[in-house]
Amino acid sequence: MPALPTGCTWVQDAQAEELRDYFSLTDVALRRVVEPERGLYMAESEKVIRRALAAGHRLRSLLMTPRWVEEWPDLIATARAQGAPVYVAAPAVAEELTGFHLHRGVLAAMHRPELPSIEEVVATARRVAVLEDIVDHTNVGAVFRSAAALGVDAVLVTPRCADPLYRRSVRVSMGTVFQVPWTRIDPWPDGVGMLQELGFTVAALALSDDAVSLDDLEVAPPERLALVLGTEGDGLSSRTVEAADLVVKIPMGGQVDSLNVAAASAVAFWAVRPRA
Repeated sequence: MPALPTGCTWVQDAQAEELRDYFSLTDVALRRVVEPERGLYMAESEKVIRRALAAGHRLRSLLMTPRWVEEWPDLIATARAQGAPVYVAAPAVAEELTGFHLHRGVLAAMHRPELPSIEEVVATARRVAVLEDIVDHTNVGAVFRSAAALGVDAVLVTPRCADPLYRRSVRVSMGTVFQVPWTRIDPWPDGVGMLQELGFTVAALALSDDAVSLDDLEVAPPERLALVLGTEGDGLSSRTVEAADLVVKIPMGGQVDSLNVAAASAVAFWAVRPRA
């Protein structure tokens, strides 16, 4: 085996106990439990890892394949400075360990940060997205990416919503889950009242006979707006819709009545983005 930079260790045994953070990354049910319990999350790809570090998150360890070791010496140096081991594994060993081909060359186990309070997250926010029970990690990541691009200041996720720090969410978001402040809002939908007390107009994005058009909301949006997006199958709960200040729908043609939640979020965020 070729020599490695100081601080790097060759991995030959995919079952080694020190690598347990990386075991079975494709087992969603397992990782949903394991990662919060251990206080960690996984960041995949050099760009995502850099965004996590820029946000002040700390490394637990790095896992790299050999061809990338010389490409990113600064990541290795950061790991050493933070006291995090760097493991180097042949592609076949890395795949056996994680359950998928490490085609992006590097994975990081990161310390999961403590979530801030709702009051902290929304203190200066003018636009907030609330994700109610969205269970698909890809959709959660896509919503965060749209939020970062289109002027949403904060994201709140309900107790049953998928974890924004799950590997697939982080990857799809391109690391914007580290850029947009977020936390969980619990209990829900009682949290609608909390947002109203904090000065937000709460708008439920849903199909309803009394829904106003997004066009109308775009013309005269409230100063502080919380836009609630519902789960992929059933949409928002009736309790949420009843508690909201107004119901909003996206005007559509082509005999289509609704969009995927990620697509709908992008349309709505763009329409109500702050203009000044």
